[in-house]
Amino acid sequence: MCQKIIQKLTLKKILIISKYASSRSFGFESRISNIARNMIDLGNDVNIITSDSNHFASYENFKKIYNKIKCGGLKIICIKTFKYSKTASIRRVLSWIDFELKLFFINKNSLFEKPDVIIVSSLSLLTILNGIILKYKYNSKLVFEVRDIWPLTLIEEGNYSRYNPLVILLSIVEKIGYRFADLIIGTMPNLSDHVTNVLGHKNHITKCIPFGFSLKEYNSYKKTENHIFEKHKEFFNNRFIVAHVGSIGLTNGLDTFVKTIKEFNKLSSIGFVFLGDGANKVNYKFELKDCSNVLFFPKVEKSQVKFYIEKFDVLYFASLKSKVWDYGWSPNKIVDYMLAGKPIIASYSGHRSMLNEAKCGDFVESENLNQLKNKILEYSKLPANRLLKMGKNGRKWIIQNRQINKLAKDYLDLIYKM
Repeated sequence: MCQKIIQKLTLKKILIISKYASSRSFGFESRISNIARNMIDLGNDVNIITSDSNHFASYENFKKIYNKIKCGGLKIICIKTFKYSKTASIRRVLSWIDFELKLFFINKNSLFEKPDVIIVSSLSLLTILNGIILKYKYNSKLVFEVRDIWPLTLIEEGNYSRYNPLVILLSIVEKIGYRFADLIIGTMPNLSDHVTNVLGHKNHITKCIPFGFSLKEYNSYKKTENHIFEKHKEFFNNRFIVAHVGSIGLTNGLDTFVKTIKEFNKLSSIGFVFLGDGANKVNYKFELKDCSNVLFFPKVEKSQVKFYIEKFDVLYFASLKSKVWDYGWSPNKIVDYMLAGKPIIASYSGHRSMLNEAKCGDFVESENLNQLKNKILEYSKLPANRLLKMGKNGRKWIIQNRQINKLAKDYLDLIYKM
């Protein structure tokens, strides 16, 4: 009885602010929206402020600037903002600024009740400034959730100078955010070290709530008819298949994988598959045009990915060498890979987690051709039951540790303790 009373007293009014907090009604459910939905299921009152400018989602043509809508239990305030189409463009930056200005001038009292807790989830990093203003306006606790470490990502992967005005501005905003947050949440397991480096001290509370998944949603996916594998029966016959599933972009670090495919071209027992689209796909197809050991499949709907993955023997993850990875990872891709129950090889030189914890795969050094070649050869010679066990290990671990309802409970436990 006492436990129920304590639990009731800890239920919170939570305001989540994230420019990219899409829900199912807009085409896909973002991580923070999924967590919010589970927080509501646990009895909390949650409002989300987001925008209608998101390159992954589809929105109706709103007439008003501030739009209150409900999406299957989620209470959303959608701000009409400047639109963009390219992810790397000045229009996207202008869209961030537009969102922040309209968020600053929002008629707050009529759109949501006084929150106990405000969660600001990046991107956009600038939102933390509005979060701090709201924290003091309402005397609320402030959670700063970091999904990408900015501006470090710009420096390491965008080759921006540390003295670039944008980098300097974002560095100041980042430090202010860490300074005024009551709790810092990172999707990566080692963010605490980065926060310590930025602040110059360890007097902060930084925890990890990684990316996860809904098992109910995953199990609900139904296979749609496709004949793509029937068209390539010869290719898959008696071949050990290594596949990369996901974006084929500039920052995905796939150059070493392409070189490996060339090296294995004369070895008919091993085949390679790219499943996805991206800026580098055309270049890679041209570069591998004389290789008979590789296939390129188009991008498929998220609900269909698992039905493709089941045809592959080993799944591959690539990354470039970057200081960003020193603070760990939590890629959606690895979650999907582990759910599929397949062994994983990852070209990754950062803080290690997941694969080693689950014993479902191996890391090789990023951009190291020989290590990748040797690991693929090693896996191709493993007994089928060994590969099956590795895959089962991964699926068991991810189901035990990364279901979204568990992550929402972990999140709330941290919030209740503030």
